[in-house]
Amino acid sequence: MGISVQYDYRIWGGINVDLKSKIRVVEDFPKEGISFKDITTLLQEGEAYKKAIDLCIEEVKDIDFDVIVGPEARGFLMGAPMSYATKKGFVPVRKPGKLPYETVRYEYELEYGTDILEIHKDAIKPGQKVLIADDLLATGGTTLSTIKLIEELGGEVVGLVFLIELTFLNGKDMLKGYNVKSIIKY
Repeated sequence: MGISVQYDYRIWGGINVDLKSKIRVVEDFPKEGISFKDITTLLQEGEAYKKAIDLCIEEVKDIDFDVIVGPEARGFLMGAPMSYATKKGFVPVRKPGKLPYETVRYEYELEYGTDILEIHKDAIKPGQKVLIADDLLATGGTTLSTIKLIEELGGEVVGLVFLIELTFLNGKDMLKGYNVKSIIKY
């Protein structure tokens, strides 16, 4: 098992990297009272984005997995490059009507509303070991719905990795029993 990192300032490849400083905080988005963590500013800086992906991979290096699942949409930004770098498959979990083949779906609550996610019914093979990668762990609703979809298809969720964790929302509590890793904590 990897070590859960509790700090935000890293030295990677001999270069100091403060990823937290690369994230823009937008108040009252998408609605009043939400303090949105905008990773687009981190993504704009290639070296910071690369380091974010490298650190996520480092966090899960001791987890044996077959495939990475990324929930729409920012999970694609974390999961797809991790998939490429680790030579593992990538499975997108999408909003309704976006996947072209037969799907299974799950409705869940967000910290600011409700949503539905879908996955192709043949995307996960029974017994496959699945790593979920996403940009943010908030209340855990999106992640738990992704887990439900994977488990419905017979997959085993062996780990979860997030670039950001909003610790004050206690999303980890909803994910008890799962191996949760995060890089940056607010």
